[in-house]
Amino acid sequence: MLGIVRRRVSSGGSSSLILGQSFRGVWPAVSTPRIFATSGDEVLHNSRGFGNVRNLCHLIFPGCSPSLRPISGFTASIQPEATLLQYRLFSSDNGDLVDAVVPFMGESISDGTLAKFLKNPGDRVEVDEPIAQVETDKVTIDVASPEAGVIQEYVAKEGDTVEPGTKIAVISKSAEGVTHVAPSEKTSEKADSKPPPPAEKSKEDKQKPKVESTPVIEKPRTTSGPPPPKRSATEPQLPPKERERRVPMTRLRKRVATRLKDSQNTFALLTTFNEVDMTNLMKLRSDYKDAFAEKHGVKLGLMSGFVKAAVSGLQNQPIINAVIDGDDIIYRDYIDISIAVGTSKGLVVPVIRNAENMNFAEIEKEINTLAKKASNGTISIDEMAGGSFTISNGGVYGSLLSTPIINPPQSAILGMHSIVSRPMVVGGDIVPRPMMYIALTYDHRLIDGREAVFFLRRIKDVVEDPRRLLLDI
Repeated sequence: MLGIVRRRVSSGGSSSLILGQSFRGVWPAVSTPRIFATSGDEVLHNSRGFGNVRNLCHLIFPGCSPSLRPISGFTASIQPEATLLQYRLFSSDNGDLVDAVVPFMGESISDGTLAKFLKNPGDRVEVDEPIAQVETDKVTIDVASPEAGVIQEYVAKEGDTVEPGTKIAVISKSAEGVTHVAPSEKTSEKADSKPPPPAEKSKEDKQKPKVESTPVIEKPRTTSGPPPPKRSATEPQLPPKERERRVPMTRLRKRVATRLKDSQNTFALLTTFNEVDMTNLMKLRSDYKDAFAEKHGVKLGLMSGFVKAAVSGLQNQPIINAVIDGDDIIYRDYIDISIAVGTSKGLVVPVIRNAENMNFAEIEKEINTLAKKASNGTISIDEMAGGSFTISNGGVYGSLLSTPIINPPQSAILGMHSIVSRPMVVGGDIVPRPMMYIALTYDHRLIDGREAVFFLRRIKDVVEDPRRLLLDI
């Protein structure tokens, strides 16, 4: 490589002294440099034939390699018209290769785990096409290709901890950077790599008669140690290791475990229960589901009825929508309902913003959108941040009764369960009714039993008679 050095010279003769002093500060003591001033230019010579220019080069110029061999007769020309100390390196990089890096993952996320690669080296990718996935403690983020081209190589491995800006792959905008080996070439290489056949035996070896020998069979030696102890039938036996699998926890699962344990350690958790007759809400959905879907383009479900009932309950009992912050209580004048969604990767809680201003159709559309994003892993951090109250529907999995755990830093969570037909006394008669148990887990440091019971009673009244919402009673 040829380095061209340029520097502004204030006066004709003084530049030689300044340059000489600066070079003497970094030049090895064994070298004896000499500086000759010429008209307009300065030429640096070394009495040792520039044997130490290699060492000086990498000290002054960061891009210069100390392993370069010196060039005979090399000179460095200092021209006065230059305004900055510059150098130029010639390389084979023509701008064909680009790096795929980890994108920004959110305000509260500093790193993640490289979960898996979506493409293989040599595959063709388009602009912004995902090539890898990074798993954080909240969401899974795609790493997209910055240019259309071919994946030349991966510089990171699955399971590595990566940060925003970490380089994980090299993309070649043309296919020249990747070489493919044809199957015929592989077979020929294998054929060439076979060891040569053994040399023919000499005639003397062929003429020698073969002598058969009888192998000597040794008897197995008997050990005089004590026999292994016999285990009784009641003694527990450990399972064999080959029937066990050890899988590392995902970052999302570790985050969920930490938050739930913190909730148990921090809050004074208490759960109260009630039961709801689902007859009227189910009849409302059955009577208007076709007209509702035709007008709004979404199915009418039961969750929107519980969200509207929870909004009404939180408005009647605002302490349940509040939160403790140190020695203060923060009352929220908005209602953001978090909906717990179980996915294959873990529990996520998307948020329905300003639920108090939404109707049934808007709630159903938002729930469907967030549920789809949560299932396919495209939900963002902003869509899960915040939330003042959580609803968890364990009934979709068949849960009959449970005690949900609060989602910090909220103060309460409503648990829905499966609908079971049970005999109920209605008007003095025993009739079958579709019943659901509901549970409210709350922070007893902030919420008393009175407010918790009144909240559940409001949920029960609204779900059993949705007309209360129209009349606001």
